[in-house]
Amino acid sequence: MPVPSLVHLVEGLRVSFRLQADVIDSIKVACMANRDVAQYSVIGTSENDRPIIGVTLGNGPRKVSVIAGCHADEPVGPETIRTLIVSGLRQKDSIADLLSEYTFVLVPHVNPDGESRNRPWMRDWPDPVAYLRDVVREEPGRDVEFGFPGLRKENKAVARFLEKNGPFQLHMSLHGMGFAEGGSLLINRSWSFRSASVREGFERACASERLGLHDHNRFGEKGFFYLGPGFSTTPDSDAMRKFFLTRGDQTVAAGFRMSSMEYVESLGDDPLCIVTEVPLFTLAAAPSATPGTPATYLDFKSLLPDLQKKVARKKSIDDALARFFVQPVPLRAAMKLQVRTIELGLEAVTAATSGD
Repeated sequence: MPVPSLVHLVEGLRVSFRLQADVIDSIKVACMANRDVAQYSVIGTSENDRPIIGVTLGNGPRKVSVIAGCHADEPVGPETIRTLIVSGLRQKDSIADLLSEYTFVLVPHVNPDGESRNRPWMRDWPDPVAYLRDVVREEPGRDVEFGFPGLRKENKAVARFLEKNGPFQLHMSLHGMGFAEGGSLLINRSWSFRSASVREGFERACASERLGLHDHNRFGEKGFFYLGPGFSTTPDSDAMRKFFLTRGDQTVAAGFRMSSMEYVESLGDDPLCIVTEVPLFTLAAAPSATPGTPATYLDFKSLLPDLQKKVARKKSIDDALARFFVQPVPLRAAMKLQVRTIELGLEAVTAATSGD
């Protein structure tokens, strides 16, 4: 069965960064009104007792898990999943075939406490100064993405939900970057040589949104192995631990458990796992950059601590923003890239399992 386009579900809508509290009721109402294909549940609570919700859509034999918000400062993924749930149920007939073929297991926000802490800059979006002033991210060792199945309350809740509904043919964790030279994808190593269609499709999708690729060869550091411009393998927990142990930070190293990708793989089958990396702000790539070396990004990253200090002192950083040509990625464009990647993942696993 051809995978129908889902991009129409985010087109023609007013989009903005919202907190879970702003949309949780609309998600619940949409699911309750469509009980034939949707189930809504509170699967647990965060460390600060905010609800973590889980939604299943569809009744198909193939299983897909999509989660977002593992990193507190990456709000595009949560907004994408929330919009897909509500808009998809409003236009249920347009995706009826997909819902009969797949069951989607969705966690719109794994980390609602982190989302709340980042609300100040989200409210002022797309101001890069507000972002640099107010952005909050968990330190390594408290990373929800690398906390499965039991580092934090949030991990335990999501792990139970995934285990109950697995195993899966496709798992996606929707992430982002603050600043980058373009979009990129991480793909689990067992699928790295079966993912050409995903990579080619993502490159075309970025180009259609006038976005380049963030080309960074990290030579296996933390488990990131280069697959080509814009693409690497997903990192792994063993490599993460070793990275921090070699720096003498045993406490941080001890905080790394399985990633959501590794956890889903442990549930069985042969899932394609994809991590999306869609930036909030783009930087102008140097035209003569060495392949695999994002020179502009690395230069800007080295300046970030000083830029944040200037912002905290209310000093202007306009010269740096102009020098690196810092531009916001429109939220709708970023959401469309997330949705298109879900489509590409579905197409890949449909092709791989069509003989089942």
